[in-house]
Order: sequence, then C-alpha cells, then structure tokens
Amino acid sequence: MTFIASVIFIITLIMMSMASIISKKSFMDREKSSPFECGFDPKSSARMPFSIQFFLIAIIFLIFDVEITLLIPLILTLKISNMMNYFLIATFFIFILLAGLYHEWKQGALEWAK
Repeated sequence: MTFIASVIFIITLIMMSMASIISKKSFMDREKSSPFECGFDPKSSARMPFSIQFFLIAIIFLIFDVEITLLIPLILTLKISNMMNYFLIATFFIFILLAGLYHEWKQGALEWAK
C-alpha cells in the first residue's frame, strides 16, 4: 500500500515540475501585456473604474438571492416536518432576511442617487 502511495506521489511531483517548466514565459513584452484593440493603440484606459454603489447593490443581490435559494428546501420539507418546528424555523429565517434588509437600508446601501 505504501509502495502505491509513493509511486503516485513521485508521478505527481514529476507532473507538477514538468508543468512548471513548460509554463514559464521567457520574457515580458510591453505590447503583449497591453490590452488588445484590433491591433490599434488603445484610445482610453482599459481599466475604467466603475461605481462602488453598483458593486454594493450587486453583492447585496447575490447575498439575498442565495438566501432565497435556501428557502426552497423549506417548502419541500413541509409535508414531512412538524408544523410548529417548520413555522418557527421559517419565521426565524425570514426575520433574519428582513433584519439584514433593514440594516442595509439604514446604512444607505440601497440609495442609488445621493
């Protein structure tokens, strides 16, 4: 058993070292690292800043979207669970969602124009 493990370990080391040797780049060229626009020089910066407010709204949307997907199994387990426990867990979960929404609202993260 240890022989097989050592053979696998040696093969893994050989593959990792070969991948490291093959993937090395010989030089960094300014033209190759610049953004590509059909062979022309870029007219403006390729790294344009975007609104941090848009980023915060997107993150809040993702968080609440994931939390909503956590509610779906509650609906599926309605038939096989105790009603008192089910409503207690569902109410607590929705209360946490509403508390998070209220907190974001009071912090001003949902106000688009200031």
